Amino acid sequence: MTRALLLVVTVFLLAGCGTHTSWQDSQTHIVRKGETLFSIAWRYGKRPEDIARWNRLGDGSLIHPGQRLALNGPAATGSTRATRSSQRRDPKPLPSIPAQPPPKWSWPTSGRINVEFGAKPGTGTGVLINGRTGQAIQAVASGRVVYAGGGLIGYGKLIIIKHNDTYLSAYGYNASLLVKEGDQIKKGQKIATMGEGPERKPRLHFEIRRNGKPVNPRQYLPAR
Repeated sequence: MTRALLLVVTVFLLAGCGTHTSWQDSQTHIVRKGETLFSIAWRYGKRPEDIARWNRLGDGSLIHPGQRLALNGPAATGSTRATRSSQRRDPKPLPSIPAQPPPKWSWPTSGRINVEFGAKPGTGTGVLINGRTGQAIQAVASGRVVYAGGGLIGYGKLIIIKHNDTYLSAYGYNASLLVKEGDQIKKGQKIATMGEGPERKPRLHFEIRRNGKPVNPRQYLPAR
């Protein structure tokens, strides 16, 4: 292969790679109608508190469609122009959020884990627990519902519960949701009923996220 042809092939391959930027590689996000700070953070594997701090959003409740949000801290975003929503410089350093200990977890439903963390079918960010349609889904620990809806592709009807500033749990593929955003939830409280997951089988998609990143639930759920 001549040097000129090799150069052309290399440029083509690099261009092709550039067309498949993943959510995780993105630097910014434009808010769409119906999105919340928690749903955006969930999509990108970030902590909502971090996105709020990076964009000077206060408690994060004041986002609106069309708003552009930086998805990385100042050190990571560098000189990008995409942080127009936070152009005003604050001379004070962004405060860090200390890690908090995990709560005492319980299982979200009866049934065995059929698909392990990182495996398919499913999103790979949690586990799939077998059951029957309509089976009770329960909160694994006390907390506050920060998302309840069907707006996140790949999760069906989804509930996300915030337990503290470090840990979240999520329950997907539900047939019905029995709680709404803002509800305070007790450990063991029934929050949903089981629906159908991948392959149209009754399953619960269950996740635990630490600082926005998915972790293997088996490391936290009690033995049974």
